Parts: sequence; structure tokens; C-alpha cells
Amino acid sequence: MATVFPGRYTAQSEEPFVIFLIGMRINRLLAVPGWFRVAAAMPQMIAELKRTPELGLLHAEFFLYWRGVCVVQYWRSFEHLHAYAHARDAKHLPAWAEFNRRIGGNGRVGIWHETYVVKPGAYEAVYANMPRFGLARATEHTPAVGRLEMARSRMAGAQTR
Repeated sequence: MATVFPGRYTAQSEEPFVIFLIGMRINRLLAVPGWFRVAAAMPQMIAELKRTPELGLLHAEFFLYWRGVCVVQYWRSFEHLHAYAHARDAKHLPAWAEFNRRIGGNGRVGIWHETYVVKPGAYEAVYANMPRFGLARATEHTPAVGRLEMARSRMAGAQTR
């Protein structure tokens, strides 16, 4: 079982990083052979990335939602993410080619992703009585005390309208 850290913590990084959300939506529930192979590809890619930290993945969290799965990934940089997506010797390109060959535009399974580049001081996170989670697993897990106690001061570097 994961260690729970009593009290309030936050995530800190002095470097920019990337949050990459990627997911799969099952459009036809009974088309199990189609969506099962798509779903099985992501854990293999995450395992490859964890075995090879120099590729730039900092951390990944899996989430299930109705009709789908999402993986929130934290990357060292967009360049690392892009390089992995296009690396000929990595698991992503064969999985992408198989998706296009087997699924293509038939509509059985949908895939999506969103990419966010985050600058230092332009994010805020708090974790109360939690194990290290999400961004706090990808960056420094720090007690939320002093200037880090309040959301506004954790966002000190963000420009707001």
C-alpha cells in the first residue's frame, strides 16, 4: 500500500514540463477485438518509458471513465514527447500503425490526446492526506507551508486576466 503523507503537500518544479493527456473511447462496446488491442498497447508503451527514463517520461497515471481510459502523463519537455512519438525503435509507431490498419476510420474506437506545456509558477496543486500522486510524483513533493500554503501564492508566477 502507498505511503499516505498526513497534512498538506504541493508539487514544485523549477523547470517547465509537459502534461500529456491521452485516451481511448470505446464507441462500439461489443467490438471487443477492436478496442482490446488498442487498450493493450498503452501499458506496454508506459513500461518501455519507465525502463528508459532518458526518454523523458516523468510519471503516468491511468484513469477509467465510462467507455474509456485516460492516461495523464508528465514529460520533461515537448521535445522528449515528440521524439518518443516518432522514434522508429520504440513501441509507439508500431502501435499507431496497427491502430490505423485495424481501426482506421471505422468508428469502433476513438483515440484522443491533449498536450500542455507548463512553465514554472504557472500551475497549482495541493494534496491533503494523500500518497504521492500525479504531478507530485513527477516533480518535487513539498509540504504546503509558508508561501506554499495558499493557492494564490502557489500560482504566483501565473498571469491571470
